[in-house]
Amino acid sequence: MKIFHNIYQRILAVSISFILLWTVIMTYLAFQMKDTAYLETALQQSQFTLTAGTAEGGIYDRNFINFVNQDMKYYASGNPEPEILQELFPHIQEISPVLESLRTGKPFLCQTDTNQIFNPDIKILEVPARYSETPSAQHVLGYTLEHTGITGIEADYDSVLRAREDAASVSYTTDALGNILSGAEPLTSPVKYLNAGIVTTLDSRIQHICETQEIQKGAVVVMDVRTGDILAMASYPSYTPSALGDALSNPDSPLINRCLYAYNVGSIFKLITCATAYTQGLQEYRANCTGSFEIKNQLFRCHKLTGHGILDMKQAVILSCNSYFIQLSQLLQPALMRETAQDFGFGTQIPLTHSIISASGTLPSMKDLHYPAEMANFCFGQGLLTATPLQITQMTCGIANDGKMPIARLILGKTRDGLTLSEHAKAPMYARAIKKEAAYYLQNLMIAAINENENSNAVPETVFAAGKTSTAQTGRFDQSGTEYCHAWITGYFPIDDPQYAVTVLIEDGGYGNTAAAPVFRNIADSIINQEQALHTEKQAVQPPQKAESVSE
Repeated sequence: MKIFHNIYQRILAVSISFILLWTVIMTYLAFQMKDTAYLETALQQSQFTLTAGTAEGGIYDRNFINFVNQDMKYYASGNPEPEILQELFPHIQEISPVLESLRTGKPFLCQTDTNQIFNPDIKILEVPARYSETPSAQHVLGYTLEHTGITGIEADYDSVLRAREDAASVSYTTDALGNILSGAEPLTSPVKYLNAGIVTTLDSRIQHICETQEIQKGAVVVMDVRTGDILAMASYPSYTPSALGDALSNPDSPLINRCLYAYNVGSIFKLITCATAYTQGLQEYRANCTGSFEIKNQLFRCHKLTGHGILDMKQAVILSCNSYFIQLSQLLQPALMRETAQDFGFGTQIPLTHSIISASGTLPSMKDLHYPAEMANFCFGQGLLTATPLQITQMTCGIANDGKMPIARLILGKTRDGLTLSEHAKAPMYARAIKKEAAYYLQNLMIAAINENENSNAVPETVFAAGKTSTAQTGRFDQSGTEYCHAWITGYFPIDDPQYAVTVLIEDGGYGNTAAAPVFRNIADSIINQEQALHTEKQAVQPPQKAESVSE
């Protein structure tokens, strides 16, 4: 029995030992679990973060110059202590965050007018302002509301431009109860993904030239003759996103992109009439302008009431004689005339992005053109015909590019770093508008129209250019009975190696040669002067070439 008793005692002792060990282990684990939960809770409350604002992706020109995010907004953060508040007070833009900080005792974040604050207890954050006070290419860029694109590129590429939440912030270390720990350095986090975005075909320098012209209402479009890339697209008047209310109440409707809006065309369209005549072999046609011409009891008058006399096609283009083209209209085939206009893009929309679309304008139907009077109106660019400045510029590219018309393009692609294209948009596209020989013929007419016209205001000083003006009747009259007319010019330069096509529209501006031609001249001279300055600048920064040694 004693042996069994000893065995029992040993078993009991071992069992008690295991129970005690198990209890210790479980107690330890319980405390560990309790400490871990406590630690997790403490960690969740260990940061007090203030966010200054959200940055958005860039919208670049073809040279990776950013149209947005150019100006900076500054924010200051610190504890609501007298010394800090005294230093910041002259620079604070909004007082309410500081007052809230005084109430809660937590650090504040407020906008300031400078980043030149050097107190180590004040943290400065920088966030780009989306638009400057004088934004460029505003009708192309569009605008945002509450970090959402509403119009233009901002809307069409909203998912790209706002793909990431990218905010500047400052974080303070707290204890488990949320109290700021003194002595712990706040952690600042700057904006990180600012350089990604959309790259356009625009040239910001040419865009600036166009936007600084003295135009009250109208449009200017500049395109690359060879590719169809839109280098500038300026609509007047413009607007700023910070004053949308003023824009909505402005009777000149600044929110309208007039580059994409259809207007009466006028004499520019005579180039299409000449192209049709060339195709029919009528380029040698001559007519006598007596100041008027009657068709089916409808009298059409020339702008020179005494008449121009006998003219050939070149003279008729130089003098922009309506009577000549009215007489010519009776010999042209309406179907061929309309087809030629369609081949140059008239009557067809030009989509640049999802929402930036040039209107199709109005092209008379074949039924309309069977009426001789309507055919006459069509041949000198009046009547039912309307077109946009972008369509007219595309037409000019087709003429200058030897009949191979590039389709207008606005987007080059996407960028990740603001320096290179990471994703390309569609390549340039072309349509064969007319044969080369016909394009050469039209080029000579446009060269003569401004260079052989002693009264032309369109001749640049720095480059040899070609062009054609219009004074388009609108059928609207002011209180004195004077008809409102749109002033147009379209042209290209240099004529020996065409690079730039430019169209200027002055809405209700009067005569093309008076109102639009000087703007064309200024733009051409400014572009060429800028090119020369850039060339000189590049040469100045190039290292001198090492002279080659010549053995005797």
